[in-house]
Amino acid sequence: MGFALSLCSAVAVLLLPQTVVGHPNVDHQLRSSDLSWKLRPTHNTQQFRGLAPISSEIAWVSGTNGTVLRTCDGGTSWTDLSPPLSPENATNFEFRDIQAWNSKHAVVLSIGEGNLSRIFATHDGGNSWEATFVNDEEEAFYDCMAFENKRHGLAMSDPVNGKFRLVETWDGGSSWAIVSDAGMAAALKGEFGFAASGTCIEAAAGRWYIASGGVDPGRIFFSSDGHDWDVANSSIVGGEAAGVFSVRFRDAKHGIAVGGDYTKPNGTGDNAAWSQDGGRSWVKSKSFPSGYRSGVSWIHVEKQAAVAVGTSGSDVTFDGGKSWHTFDNGTFDAVECVDGASTRTTSITLSPMAPSGQIFSTWRPPTALSSSCHSSFVRSIPDTIAIIVTSNAALQNGQPASGKTSSLIKSTEYAGFMASRI
Repeated sequence: MGFALSLCSAVAVLLLPQTVVGHPNVDHQLRSSDLSWKLRPTHNTQQFRGLAPISSEIAWVSGTNGTVLRTCDGGTSWTDLSPPLSPENATNFEFRDIQAWNSKHAVVLSIGEGNLSRIFATHDGGNSWEATFVNDEEEAFYDCMAFENKRHGLAMSDPVNGKFRLVETWDGGSSWAIVSDAGMAAALKGEFGFAASGTCIEAAAGRWYIASGGVDPGRIFFSSDGHDWDVANSSIVGGEAAGVFSVRFRDAKHGIAVGGDYTKPNGTGDNAAWSQDGGRSWVKSKSFPSGYRSGVSWIHVEKQAAVAVGTSGSDVTFDGGKSWHTFDNGTFDAVECVDGASTRTTSITLSPMAPSGQIFSTWRPPTALSSSCHSSFVRSIPDTIAIIVTSNAALQNGQPASGKTSSLIKSTEYAGFMASRI
């Protein structure tokens, strides 16, 4: 289910001090008070909710008016690779989710009722696009998609005939087929998903998860194959504008979920939960994020740490979602984390809300490291993106690719968070 937010563009860079998140030989000293955001200009006026980070250099974003952009130089410049839709048709397409694997191959999801729900794929870097799925069911409204690898993915729609509808690809988004609903647990009256941050469906460790709202409490569906599903109450408050907005797992057992009521951005309580049994049961957090949260992501260098974002601020957990600590009150939409290829580096992207015309900044580690810090842009909202950096050792050769805060980065191991504002 889609919903409207008043968006403008901007980018933030989240900076962390000298302690590293998750360094095996360093006492955990990072505090929520150590985190802060810095804005960076993007020079783009579209509202971007879809963002797919590949590396510190390559990222895809998707948003309003059928827009798809890609950067291959860490955000210094962006190329418009939007599908060739006629101007009047383009305004109808809201590209709320995008998945990509390299600079050539990307899949983008348009949300909406009826045939507004579509999936487009490119295999040549956006030079050409093919509409590989066009919804023809009047009841269907596709919200989000997820891939467990480069070939196998699922896209999720609000219920059709009383059950959540799924379409499946086994060829990287080149073709899609409706999944039989015989194994899908029945939806409750009024239950639906939120097309908010692209994370209402999750693939992790060979398992699948769907987050829902519209009912109280919001529920989380889980499956080992994407075809046969069970469902559990999340303990997160639900209702007409409330429920679970984002669910993420770091392995087959440990998951976190966030949500709340998007019409009450500062509403506290019952907006986060955690699981340690693969989603079969959920426990509400002991202390909650300080308001509605639309996105959450694990910090891969610290297995118990995660960041949640929403329209009233950002929060961090260091204990797997049991307790949350607010570190910022800016408006964000989504967050994502990407591992470094051969070093302990991580990047997270969020989405903030601020003036238009902003762009993000990325940070590079010393040349001695075999890969640069992966700046992942994620589910972003209009032109904004941000980074956080954490560290623990002296950084001698590493310099920021842009920006003027290199003195704040002092490590050979760090995590970077990127965000784009609502």
